[in-house]
Amino acid sequence: MNPRLANRIIADSSDRVGWLRARSRGITATDVAKLSTPHSIQVAATAKLHGTGFTGNAYTDHGRRREPEIAAWVAATHGIQPSSALFHAETETRHLATPDGVGSMTTGGVILAEIKTTTKPWRSIPRNYLRQVWWQQYVLGAERTLVVWEQHDNFVPVGDEPLCRWVDRDETEIAKLVSLANQLIDELHVRTTRR
Repeated sequence: MNPRLANRIIADSSDRVGWLRARSRGITATDVAKLSTPHSIQVAATAKLHGTGFTGNAYTDHGRRREPEIAAWVAATHGIQPSSALFHAETETRHLATPDGVGSMTTGGVILAEIKTTTKPWRSIPRNYLRQVWWQQYVLGAERTLVVWEQHDNFVPVGDEPLCRWVDRDETEIAKLVSLANQLIDELHVRTTRR
């Protein structure tokens, strides 16, 4: 792994408790995926401070079971290695991301992989997932991300291989997300100082 990135790892999801604790102290790609309006900042702040009560379901369990298999396919076909590391951004340590895969371009640039499972066919990548991707690109300084998805019917994969599409870095979208994330940080600060 790029030494510049290795120095920004703050936890690993193999230590679930430590990883969850580290994630709770910052703004993650999962948080940013839900940010699009001023109201969404209020909702996200409440969820960060009080939790959502959601601990998973049959669909998230399926995704966790399938992710290593899909990650192995990504490594074999695109050379992007699986990752479970939680990284912080270069200039803001509260901006966090755990991409599913990290690799390097021949030019030395960083590329990522993001893996999803779905019950529905996708014509395009859902907007909330694009927000996750752009956030991860910002946090790791990546140039592009391979979004990989596997459709399933009643938890049985539909195709022989997952489907995938490259998503290039979008500075305009990233700037919007950084602004929203900083507004969320400010809102969290206001709420915790009121206590």
